Amino acid sequence: MRPEALIDPVKKWVTLGAALAVLSACGFVEFGAKPTAPPQTPAGLTLTPVKFTDLPGWTGDHHARALPAILKSCSRIGKMPMNKSWGPGGVAGLAADWRKPCAGALRVQPGNDAAARYYIESTFDAFLAAAGNTPDGLFTGYYEAELTGAGKPSGRYRVPIYAPPADLKAVKERSNGRYKSRGEIVGGALQNKGLELMWVDDPVDAFFLHIQGSGRVAMTDGRVVRIGYAGDNGHKYVSIGRELIARGTIPREKLSMQSIRAWITNNPVRGDNLMAQNPRYIFFRELPGKEGPIGAEGVALTPERSLAIDKKFVPLGVPLWLTTIDPLNPNKAFNRLMVTQDTGSAIVGAVRGDIFFGFGDEAARRAGNMKAKGRYYLLLPKKTPIPIS
Repeated sequence: MRPEALIDPVKKWVTLGAALAVLSACGFVEFGAKPTAPPQTPAGLTLTPVKFTDLPGWTGDHHARALPAILKSCSRIGKMPMNKSWGPGGVAGLAADWRKPCAGALRVQPGNDAAARYYIESTFDAFLAAAGNTPDGLFTGYYEAELTGAGKPSGRYRVPIYAPPADLKAVKERSNGRYKSRGEIVGGALQNKGLELMWVDDPVDAFFLHIQGSGRVAMTDGRVVRIGYAGDNGHKYVSIGRELIARGTIPREKLSMQSIRAWITNNPVRGDNLMAQNPRYIFFRELPGKEGPIGAEGVALTPERSLAIDKKFVPLGVPLWLTTIDPLNPNKAFNRLMVTQDTGSAIVGAVRGDIFFGFGDEAARRAGNMKAKGRYYLLLPKKTPIPIS
């Protein structure tokens, strides 16, 4: 496995005074903010209080590895007004409720799993999330794609990666939220408009880049360029995997990203037609820095610690306990402390998640095989008003 190394922003113990100074600089300026109304769980989401001893596999995780992701989310929460309700229905309370938890995260010694676990248990309450009365949901995976590209087109590098067109918003506004389809764009509708960020050498890689939403491109000049989501054409995502199952081409139990890719590679003409069944098209932008792809929360994602969720039900930036099945071993549990830091067009529902696995061949393999039922437990600060269902 070659996942991106965890980037630890904490290099030493931080005193309470220093921690509060950091949070104040981020925008946390006062305690005592008052909610205007009691928090409510969004319709369709049920939260049931549980004890940490009830969480499957709770003591078996490396909890300290999730702290960098928690601190990244704290950097965003700290910029909110103190009296701002957080999440749909204010389910996560107020930004003020997260001041002490964020200060506490700064005081945990890096790499100390016992201290990190104690911090979580003493700072948060756990709630089993359910869609109505159903706590089980679907969990899948995604990764940061790796491609090979060039700054100019050639016989090898012939697949363009486009930036958003200038008329994207205007056309979508007058066309029921839709721009040109994938088929039209691949057919040349945006050629010679100066929108090409780069050209890559494999149309299948480019297709999966669109599904993942971000990627690393190794350029012929030696640079490695990170690109990420910058817009879309407004068309609904259509799963080509479901299409292959419907055709009887690949049995459901053998479907994975790897099996789909292999079929397309072995059947290039039919593979092109299959990819065209998905009319959704993604536009990209070059990302600054080297820390990782940026999720919907606006922070760099952490491999196997960042989770994409449906923000109509669950707030971005909230830690949670995920329990599901390892993608490469059906007899092994995948129990992790994670943070909700991204969204996705196919991630819909009160109990639905997409695990970010990082980049590299192993990350792609784990993401491509990740499809299992599971549960998650939201972690909300102690003394936060209990959401009203």
